[in-house]
Amino acid sequence: MFGQKLIAPGENVAPLIVNEARSLGAESHVAASPPAAVTPTYTPIVAGNEALVRSELFKIVRTGVFASMNASAVVGKTREQMKPGVDQLVLTIAERERLNVTMSEQGQMVVELLNDMFGLGPIEPLLADDTVSDVLVNGPDQVYVERFGRLELTPYKFRDNAHVTSVAQRIAAGVGRRVDESSPMVDARLADGSRVNVVLPPLAIHGASISIRKFSKRNITLHRMAQQGNMSHAMADVLKLASTCRLNIIVSGGTGSGKTTLLNALSHFIGLGERTVTIEDAAELQLVQPHVVSLETRPENAEGLGAVTQRDLVRNALRMRPDRIILGETRGAEAFDVLQAMNTGHDGSMTTIHANTPRDGITRLESMVMMANGNLPLLSIRRQIASAVHLIVQIERMRDGMRRVTRITEVVGMEGDVIITQDLFTFRFDASGYSEEVKGVYESASVRPAFSERAAYYGLEDALMEAMKS
Repeated sequence: MFGQKLIAPGENVAPLIVNEARSLGAESHVAASPPAAVTPTYTPIVAGNEALVRSELFKIVRTGVFASMNASAVVGKTREQMKPGVDQLVLTIAERERLNVTMSEQGQMVVELLNDMFGLGPIEPLLADDTVSDVLVNGPDQVYVERFGRLELTPYKFRDNAHVTSVAQRIAAGVGRRVDESSPMVDARLADGSRVNVVLPPLAIHGASISIRKFSKRNITLHRMAQQGNMSHAMADVLKLASTCRLNIIVSGGTGSGKTTLLNALSHFIGLGERTVTIEDAAELQLVQPHVVSLETRPENAEGLGAVTQRDLVRNALRMRPDRIILGETRGAEAFDVLQAMNTGHDGSMTTIHANTPRDGITRLESMVMMANGNLPLLSIRRQIASAVHLIVQIERMRDGMRRVTRITEVVGMEGDVIITQDLFTFRFDASGYSEEVKGVYESASVRPAFSERAAYYGLEDALMEAMKS
């Protein structure tokens, strides 16, 4: 799955081609139980991989495999090409050392070794599991996953903290970033677009932490979200029309609520003839249009120089003749430049923001603009927001694990020094009886949206009014 980076035989992982077996000599730094005086026995694996990766037998086999490999002939090798050689070498070492292992256990060892060489070690099966949306590594002894909105502890474990750190460093190196004691935090991504956050000791007290937000292989659309119950069909129709009419949209919600997924779904209705520039810390957006320019921020180097922030990229994007600008997440001073872009001919721009309600989202925007321009009067900031933002879509991960669009709010304008909004749709949960599943209904306000005149300009007013009546 990830990278084919060479690592020396004594290190944790290395995609190396098998050479003929040599005598065991390299010392592995695997955290295992003290060597026994007699030939070690292997405990059959019931669940997970702990009994395997932390066994004395696996330590012997792994040491022998990496000691018997030649790094010079590995370039261009794939997992499939390497598997027969690793399989044969494991068998040779088991016979030579007279290890008491079965063919099934040898096969498991080969899988673990190949996962270390070409994947992300013991969590590789979790990344291949389509039911898993998040993989959370809390040091070598705890690996959690999120399935269907619920967290659960898995039986998978790393050998030791050095093993976790090695995997984290390989992830960062794959996107040209580094993570070590001097720079212990990094945002990165996997080859499939999954987002990764890494925190190393000494900041992570109980061992290296890796948080992976998996990129969905399914093409999530507004229609599919409506079928799944994430929103009503009428809400999906209105959002489709809003994106087609080039409204400036902010997706608001908490961490893990599905903001980026919804932003991707909204982007499906960008015209094929439009030029779109996306700006993110770690590239996640997967737009289907042919004319898309993706920009990614860059952290500072070891000397504290060379950083490129989202604000720098937004300013530069304005010189790239974009029709729309999509900012993965607005979290700081770039909010001022985003509002400027929305107000200066880049209609249809979109971004996400962390907030619990649409009104909170507006307040956060005000605060972030003031971070960039402390002398700007609050009234002026509010007028810019009222002029730039057309729609705020609130999404929430509810206690049953389901992500639901709880509110679609339209920014109508200003009344005095207050920004006026109106809810077009809301989700009303049923408070009459508590159950594991949150029950409720999606209600339409049945009002005439303020952007109906804009919809008429695109010939979509009748479709908009029909959706509002649903």
